[in-house]
Amino acid sequence: MSFNVEEFKKRFKERAEAVKDRPMPPVGGDERMLFMKQAELDFQDYMIISDSTFEVTDEFLIFKYKLDT
Repeated sequence: MSFNVEEFKKRFKERAEAVKDRPMPPVGGDERMLFMKQAELDFQDYMIISDSTFEVTDEFLIFKYKLDT
């Protein structure tokens, strides 16, 4: 099995977009806030991977993402 990093990153980009388009379930109150918080975290995590650069060093796949400080 071969691993294609660009296809991997593309899948994460698609997941990030799916999170943005995820419909809100019919929940209210605390459940709604938890759902929204999880959606924000999912989007952030998926975008970090999809926007990263990568390198292979000593058989390790290394993702690099510039943190905005």
